[in-house]
Amino acid sequence: MRISVVSVAGKMPAWVDAGVDEYARRLPRELRLQWRDLPLARRGRDVAVEQLREREGEQILRHLAPGDRTIALDVEGESWSTPRLAEHLRGWMMDGRNVNLVIGGPDGLSRGCLAAAERRWSLGPLTLPHPLVRVVLVEQLYRAWTITVNHPYHRA
Repeated sequence: MRISVVSVAGKMPAWVDAGVDEYARRLPRELRLQWRDLPLARRGRDVAVEQLREREGEQILRHLAPGDRTIALDVEGESWSTPRLAEHLRGWMMDGRNVNLVIGGPDGLSRGCLAAAERRWSLGPLTLPHPLVRVVLVEQLYRAWTITVNHPYHRA
């Protein structure tokens, strides 16, 4: 199974790349993690936030393959515990479809992206900067995977 993180963002600091690489390296081959970074829409004084979300959303939607499961990371989505994420991950792996985890730009996701998602997942009520979301996301995917294989990394 492939998990694609489709993300609207600028260049990430080295510490983010190092953290993401560390946890991605720990994932098994049968759980491939792929990053699809898309450029931010050009900001300006005369461009409304909704226009920016729509432009970025159009980019995201072009990168979602038909038949893939799409999960939108959205502050208003469901908050999952790590064991609950492990249940979802186990189900995704059994289902066999590839998974897209979608992260919007600084202004969030467009209505079209939210509508295309099967679920909305919230990492919590805090507003997190994009670099930190990446590290938390990949660490939680790794931790959830360890639960699915009864690895001692998770201490329930």
